[in-house]
Amino acid sequence: MDAFRKIAEERIRAAMERGEFDDLPNSGKPLKIDEDASIPEDLRLAYRVLKNAGCLPPELELRKEILSLRELIDTIDDDKERLRNIRRLNFNLLKLNTLRKRPFYIDDIPEYEEPLLRRLVD
Repeated sequence: MDAFRKIAEERIRAAMERGEFDDLPNSGKPLKIDEDASIPEDLRLAYRVLKNAGCLPPELELRKEILSLRELIDTIDDDKERLRNIRRLNFNLLKLNTLRKRPFYIDDIPEYEEPLLRRLVD
């Protein structure tokens, strides 16, 4: 996949140098992106109501909790407490995988990658 990305980047860079993007319509104006495009049609209204109420979808809530647990684990000195929070973190990662119905990749949370690899190597 990296090969395709490199080819695409090179072609885009070459097109930019030739000035092919200079006269595009709406150039210099912000894009109007439909935020609901990735949400299934039957859930859009419910998600919009939740968003207006300040609530996040369950997947984002879990991701937010995973990130805060990761930060918390770094600050804990007590081994028992750290282990308890690591178990909570692992449970939340499993729960996130289940909600997503697709595997969770460590690349999704880069700040978790290095400590995990360090732990596996040790």
